[in-house]
Amino acid sequence: MNNVEQIVRVGIADLNIVKQPNLIRTAGLGSCVGVIIYDSIHSIAGLAHIMLPDSSVAKSPFNRAKYADTAIEDLLETLGGFGIYKRSLKAKIAGGAQMFQFHSTNDFMRIGARNVEAVEKELDKYGIELVAKDVGGHSGRTIEFNPQTSMLTIRTVNKGIKEI
Repeated sequence: MNNVEQIVRVGIADLNIVKQPNLIRTAGLGSCVGVIIYDSIHSIAGLAHIMLPDSSVAKSPFNRAKYADTAIEDLLETLGGFGIYKRSLKAKIAGGAQMFQFHSTNDFMRIGARNVEAVEKELDKYGIELVAKDVGGHSGRTIEFNPQTSMLTIRTVNKGIKEI
């Protein structure tokens, strides 16, 4: 087996799974939320780059990876295919920024906050512990997860790098 580390890239409204020694990364998290669901015992992780909170507004057929409710369900199903049990899973999230300033109290414009709320609700629904998050603010993020160390590295525009 090839033990050379590779980086699996996940695009916007996409998801994928990675096992050690590989890393998984997504860029362009503005109001979008990157959710990592992982099993540290088996060093496996899934990442979804979620754009919108709820698929009920989607017209059929639609991209299931785009929405919090369907992306998390699909991520869990895919991890289950690797023999991973939900009770051993944990999650970390990043993103959900308010990228533009609006002079409105319209909840619809709070897409970043609504995405975070939807992701947290779905994780709770499936009993997955959210162990760390870096959400909100007004800056975009790029995230990279290492399933071997369970470390999420977050690069925030104009704010540097941090690990959670």
